[in-house]
Amino acid sequence: MTARVRSKDGTPIAFERSGSGQPLILVDGALCSRRFGPMPKLAPLLAQRFTVYQYDRRGRNESGDTAPYSVAREVEDLEALIHEAGGEAFVYGVSSGAALALEAAARGLRIRKLALYEPPFVVDANGARPADHVTRLKQSLATGRRGDAVKYFMTKMVGMPALFVVPMRLLPMWSKLEAVAHTLPYDAAIVLDETLLGERAARVRVPTLVIGGANSPPKLRHAVEATGAVVPGAERRFLKGQTHNVSPQALAPVLREYFAA
Repeated sequence: MTARVRSKDGTPIAFERSGSGQPLILVDGALCSRRFGPMPKLAPLLAQRFTVYQYDRRGRNESGDTAPYSVAREVEDLEALIHEAGGEAFVYGVSSGAALALEAAARGLRIRKLALYEPPFVVDANGARPADHVTRLKQSLATGRRGDAVKYFMTKMVGMPALFVVPMRLLPMWSKLEAVAHTLPYDAAIVLDETLLGERAARVRVPTLVIGGANSPPKLRHAVEATGAVVPGAERRFLKGQTHNVSPQALAPVLREYFAA
């Protein structure tokens, strides 16, 4: 069942709870929510051991969206969920959600353990992204071209070949992506903050596991290594045969073992 908490700025954040045991909050990546993406398949596998909280990040699905956006407000959303979960919780984040979870840990939220799957930071010159990503996304959205914003994100930011996007626009899932396209600048603001993977990540004082797919693109594997190197005491692990679209069946045992230890 859907429940709601109110973030510090009054924004309602929708979530659902399943399972039993210590609380574990799942933080989605770009374009995903409780109803779309990897978390709906992962959550039941983790609920066998933990009380799992899935939530819609602000602006998505059933959560509110109060202007102006700031990363600090998204951190406050997660803080409200941690309070709802009893005051402290395990946190797992994927992609831009991993970057958001890392930001939350750097700001001192009461996170017992942190697990991150491929935070998409740029760590080498060959993979450098232009500084105008947020501007380009906002330009498309301001003129109602939600599909163009999604395409830009997938091709210019994720690196998907443009030919792959053409058939995707004919699938039913495309309308779901367009529905949350306005949140893409939020994700860009998080992952393009170069200071996060510098001095702020070095402030993290909670046990941290940074996970990647052994078959993921080099730039994502580099990001895993770089994140693990900056966060004090972080463990790095690469899952054999996995990519950025990691199988829930491959990931769940790793998370269960890590959080239960």
